[in-house]
Amino acid sequence: MIAVLLNVYLALLFVLVKLKVVPFNLFWKISPAIVLLALMLGLFIPMNWGAPQGPAIVVRNSVAIVPDISGEVVEVAAKANVPLKAGEVLFRIDPVPFESQVKAIEAQLKLAETRLAEMSQLQNRGTGRAFDVEERQANADQLKAQLEGAKWNLEKTTVRAPADGYVTNLALRKGARVANLPLAPAMAFIDTSETVVGVEINQIDARYIAPGQPVELTFKMTPGTVQTGRVESVLHAISTGQVQPSGLAVTPRAIQAAPLIVRVKLDDDAFARSLPAGSAGDAAIFTDRVAAAHVIRKVLLRQIAITNYVNPF
Repeated sequence: MIAVLLNVYLALLFVLVKLKVVPFNLFWKISPAIVLLALMLGLFIPMNWGAPQGPAIVVRNSVAIVPDISGEVVEVAAKANVPLKAGEVLFRIDPVPFESQVKAIEAQLKLAETRLAEMSQLQNRGTGRAFDVEERQANADQLKAQLEGAKWNLEKTTVRAPADGYVTNLALRKGARVANLPLAPAMAFIDTSETVVGVEINQIDARYIAPGQPVELTFKMTPGTVQTGRVESVLHAISTGQVQPSGLAVTPRAIQAAPLIVRVKLDDDAFARSLPAGSAGDAAIFTDRVAAAHVIRKVLLRQIAITNYVNPF
């Protein structure tokens, strides 16, 4: 863009000299250098913080599906990369052991309630002890609690989608055995209920970014198009500034000004949901500073959108 503006000035200067509107003296000979310096200092350098630009990427939350119970898989209902709604069945675990547990506790509870009723009658007639009634009552309450837990386990034999999304890299098959171990998830579930777009902005350019500011984005997978959005937040932490608990003293390391991450929400929700995780592109954020540079940044972003037809990087 700076080359375009400079070439326009040179063409205009050439015409004015030919028409003898301006003399071709020393001042006008060095004027292109003066104009170039003025454009750099007055427009293009301030544009970096008035309308900062940076790479953008679409990320989605991944949920490791770990069943609450252990058992043999009798059905895998989910298909790889097929959209699911929250609550739809992912897979089922053999319910027979858990059904038998429920039936056994129900039988014990029925007997305990019968014994409790008999003890209560004896106490009312004055031939039974209050202690026996209390003991039977405690036994019945304990069995009720066990029955509630057994029914919960039976319900958890059906594993459901925690949110809208899809299962990826599906390797689970009927007959496999799953366990309720955090380090052994049964499948990976990609949550599509919310699309997160992150934009990397150099620290020297991020000073005036604030929530609510307009954003324009172009993605590699949709060349020639420009999407709009708004700044949701500027993340106040990156890994280079994170301290983790350890038994060691402070370990010096090389410090570098890593980019800050700006979270953006697209205006077109349907388009946002259609973007695969990992979709990359470029984004420009328009702050309330250096408004004159906003038009130039819009032009530059559209140039990137057009070159995305042939530029894979």
